[in-house]
Amino acid sequence: MFDLYARRRAINVVTLSISVFTMAFGLFWLVWILWTLLEYGLPNLGLHVFTQTTPPPGSDGGLINAIFGSVMMTAVGVLIGTPIGILAGTYLAEFGQRGWLAPVTRFINDVLLSAPSIVIGMFVYEVYVAKVQHFAGWGGAFALAIIVVPVVIRTTENMLRLVPNSLREAAAALGAPQWKVITFVTLRGARAGILTGILLAIARVSGETAPLLFTALNNQFWSTNMNQPMANLPVVIFQFAMSPYDDWQGLAWAGALLITLSVLTLNIVARVIFRQKTNTQ
Repeated sequence: MFDLYARRRAINVVTLSISVFTMAFGLFWLVWILWTLLEYGLPNLGLHVFTQTTPPPGSDGGLINAIFGSVMMTAVGVLIGTPIGILAGTYLAEFGQRGWLAPVTRFINDVLLSAPSIVIGMFVYEVYVAKVQHFAGWGGAFALAIIVVPVVIRTTENMLRLVPNSLREAAAALGAPQWKVITFVTLRGARAGILTGILLAIARVSGETAPLLFTALNNQFWSTNMNQPMANLPVVIFQFAMSPYDDWQGLAWAGALLITLSVLTLNIVARVIFRQKTNTQ
């Protein structure tokens, strides 16, 4: 009996040590990346970054046009992809117990979740950019919307499945039709989780570079016309980091720090909202 207890204790200590080591190993790289971004990004992060457009080599400038372009394309992509994702996720959770359509939809959604973003960029290039024969902000927004959809679908379906069936049954017993049960009971009960999924989708697409290289490309000047090439932070960071000019490389570090802080903030907010909702339940 004592030998069995000692063996289990030894296995527990070994397993716990390995878990702590792997966690520390992962956190080490995260802290190193953040420290490097702060070391090189903070000295180049000033008011000029938010007030001036991207400069030619050897000139002073900032990233305001790239920041605006990223916000515009991300906002449009989320506005397009979120309703589609919520409606599809609601169908899968509430109506997808029978038939062949729901399993096929889930399979396609899993494929989209794991698809490389560059493939999505090439797809939008073929079906949109090649047809209009010019790069455009709309193409970038469409590519980001395709990335948003599967994330929102998965989150919406999972959150709706967590709503107790007793709530649905109680509403139905009071004579509420199914569309009212879904709208006023299940969707309201899962709204915090769905909002979390939307925030995570925004964090996912805000740093995508490959789709925008094939769709929106870049623009050195301030532009609000989404039917023309539009500046965006990921592509500007990619181009400036690869350049031999020190001022461009400094702006690339500042842009990388901005995107990283934005993604971290969105992830933290999403976790806090979901945790608060879970605790109140």
